[in-house]
Amino acid sequence: MPAPDGYSFRPFVLDDAAALAAAYTRNRDHLERWDPARPEEFYTVEGQRKEAEQRLDLQERGLFALYVAVGPGGDLVGRLNIQNIVRGPMQGGVLGYWVDREHTRRGVATAAVEYLEGEALRLGLHRLEAGTMVENLPSQRVLLARGFEQYGMAPKLLFLNGAWRDHVLFQKLLHDRPLDGG
Repeated sequence: MPAPDGYSFRPFVLDDAAALAAAYTRNRDHLERWDPARPEEFYTVEGQRKEAEQRLDLQERGLFALYVAVGPGGDLVGRLNIQNIVRGPMQGGVLGYWVDREHTRRGVATAAVEYLEGEALRLGLHRLEAGTMVENLPSQRVLLARGFEQYGMAPKLLFLNGAWRDHVLFQKLLHDRPLDGG
């Protein structure tokens, strides 16, 4: 599934910090249900620059991959990533994504997950995982639409929105090639 008309995905660059701060600020209410508590600094350009520098450092070490969703007007309308990248015999990572509330229900999240699958393959990963809070049915539908399978439940996995939250776990195997590429 290609990105809906006018939307695209690309790697994050440090110059995106201001646009990402603006996107987080305008989506604060939309995202707070699913996110950890954020300090006020998180919603500032400097806060996003610090977050980005940490994530880009992890990316340099091969542990993280950070991308943005760009809308028809050129504004950043979401963030996507592959985190907790594990090499060795596993070759896996955990994906995450969010889409601006004004751009939901247009196929952007589904296209973002497809984009992340392609990036995971480019990075040599074999497997992607995702977890959603039990009540996050829209995100579960996105993952199922992309062929992820539900494989379990993780009780009290993350502390979000003031409490430990249960998560539904999904996975997708991207290929069956051996590690040596043969």
